[in-house]
Amino acid sequence: MSEVYATRRSRLRDRCQASGSATALISRPANVRYLAGAAPRGAVLLLGKTEDLLVCAEPPDERPYEGRPDEALLIHTLPRPGGDAAVAAAGLAAAQGADSLAVEEHHLTVSRHRAVHETAPQLRLAGLGTAAEQLRVVKDEEEISCLRIGAEIADQALGELLESILVGRTERHLALELERRLVDHGADGPAFPTAVATGPHSGRRAHRPTDRRVEEGDFLSVCLGATYRGYRCEIGRTFVIGTSPADWQIELYDLVFAAQRAGRESLTPGVAYRDVDRAARQVLDSAGHHEGLPSLMGHGVGLEIDEDPQLAPAAMGKLDACVPVTVEPGVHLPGRGGVRIDDTLVVRPEADGGPELLTITTKELLAL
Repeated sequence: MSEVYATRRSRLRDRCQASGSATALISRPANVRYLAGAAPRGAVLLLGKTEDLLVCAEPPDERPYEGRPDEALLIHTLPRPGGDAAVAAAGLAAAQGADSLAVEEHHLTVSRHRAVHETAPQLRLAGLGTAAEQLRVVKDEEEISCLRIGAEIADQALGELLESILVGRTERHLALELERRLVDHGADGPAFPTAVATGPHSGRRAHRPTDRRVEEGDFLSVCLGATYRGYRCEIGRTFVIGTSPADWQIELYDLVFAAQRAGRESLTPGVAYRDVDRAARQVLDSAGHHEGLPSLMGHGVGLEIDEDPQLAPAAMGKLDACVPVTVEPGVHLPGRGGVRIDDTLVVRPEADGGPELLTITTKELLAL
């Protein structure tokens, strides 16, 4: 893996040099992890003029699920607790003889940016933009393998919940149980706060579980994800509680399922981000659901649960192969409830079988 991280750093360095900076300061945690393998909280990465340094506010932990930093990297630990690794890294860059430093301005606060400048006033600070995030969009097969295992864990946790008695239990209780099951099956932890929504809450995006109890006749929407070796996947399903769904529930479910299928089938290398959104959105629009639709129909996943690309109406760019994304349309009817269906997939060319579905829990409308 050391060669992988070295290659990633080399690619980022090339981008920095093309924009006029020989050195760069990486402070966004997901970007540090992508380029360094692992790092303690508050660590930054300095792509230096003479050597690369992982600058840590505290010594790296030996946490099995976080892994170890790239052994080819030199680690510089601050001598006193409470220091700012980004500020220290600027001083180290100056000590190496650098005259400029590219920084992640979208991550540094104004006060940290000022402190960096004051520590090394001889450095010309330049904006790195989202160069590191752009490198992270296309995943290698090792990264995809981590996502695949995370998806298997999430599928397993959800499947076990569906075999239990649900009526009378609260949304909050079910969410906590799902998160416990994720860890029991080998996840680092949940990829994001688990959403369990029942009855009139169902179908709402990012619903925060309440003490409402599951009742007969409810829609039950569940959205969860597992983190495995830092990589985060996502799955969302909607079920009916009781012996059989009502006609309106079947109709709404079939509509959202059709929208989700249209979005999934559009995932091919070269397709515009906005066209994936449009494929799913127009199915819902044509049925009269113009209001209250999600702002996007999917997004990238990886070291963060919501990363580029954004599959949204105004998104610019086109999909590449080996890009993992979610497709997650939903409709919520105020006062009645709704449906969300959410999968994590990897974009693959048609010659390789088309998009690879990572989350395989059935999308049949089950009555529980």
